[in-house]
Amino acid sequence: MTVQETQRASRIQHEWQAFWLSIGFLTRIPMLVRIDYSQRLMNQCSMYFPLVGLLLGALYAGLFALLNLAWSPLICVLVVLCFHLFITGAFHEDGLADSVDALGGGYTVEKRLEIMKDSRIGTYGTVALVMALGLKAALLVDAKSIWLALLVVPAISRLTPLLLMAFMPYVTDPDKSKSKPVAEAFSRQRLLVSCVFTALIALVFSAWLPGLWLSALAAVAIVALLWGWYLQRQLGGYTGDALGASVVFCELVLLLGV
Repeated sequence: MTVQETQRASRIQHEWQAFWLSIGFLTRIPMLVRIDYSQRLMNQCSMYFPLVGLLLGALYAGLFALLNLAWSPLICVLVVLCFHLFITGAFHEDGLADSVDALGGGYTVEKRLEIMKDSRIGTYGTVALVMALGLKAALLVDAKSIWLALLVVPAISRLTPLLLMAFMPYVTDPDKSKSKPVAEAFSRQRLLVSCVFTALIALVFSAWLPGLWLSALAAVAIVALLWGWYLQRQLGGYTGDALGASVVFCELVLLLGV
C-alpha cells in the first residue's frame, strides 16, 4: 500500500469514527466501533449532526408507519415522541428547559450561567418543555405528510447549532461542560459540508413535501439569527444547553412552515 493509500485509509477511518462518535453524543445508541477518542475527533464529529438527525428521522418515520396500521395519527405521534425522548435521552429538550429557566430567572450573566448548570427544573423550564412538546405533537398531526415530516425535520433542525458554534463564542465553565470538546474551534469548512448535505435533503424531499425548501431555509435562518442575537445579549455567547434549545426551536418553526 502506497503512502497516499495509507493516508486515505486513515482519513476514512477517522471520519468513520467521527460519525459514530456523533451518534454516541446525540443518542443512546451504542457505538459499534472502537473510538480513538481525542478532543479533535470530538470537535469534528459535529459535522455529522444532520446525518444523525436523518437516521433518527428514519427510525421515527418507520415507527410511525408501523403504528399507523393500528392506531390513530395522534396516538402514533405521541408514541413516536416518547421513543424520541428515550433514544436521545431528551438531550435537546433538557437544553431547552435549562435555557429558559436561566434566561427567565437570572438577572446577571453569572446568575444565568449558574441556573443553567443546575440539574433541577424550574417553572419557566417546565412550562417551556410542556408547551414545546404539545405544540410539536399538534404540528405533526396537522402536517400534510406526517411520516415525511418525522423523517426530515430532525436532520434539518440539527444544522442550527452548527451555525451558532461557527459564529459565536462559547461561554460556560469548560471543566463541567459536555459540549466544550464539540464546540471548541469548530471548522467552517466542515460546516459547509453540513450545509450542503442539509440543503440536498430539503431539495430532494421538496417534491413530496411542498414548501420544504423555503421552510427549511427560513427556519434555520430565523432561529440561528434571533436565538443567536438573544444569546449574545443575555450571555455574550452560547452554551451547550442553548444549542439544544436551538434544535427544538428550529423543529417547531420548520413544522409551522410545512
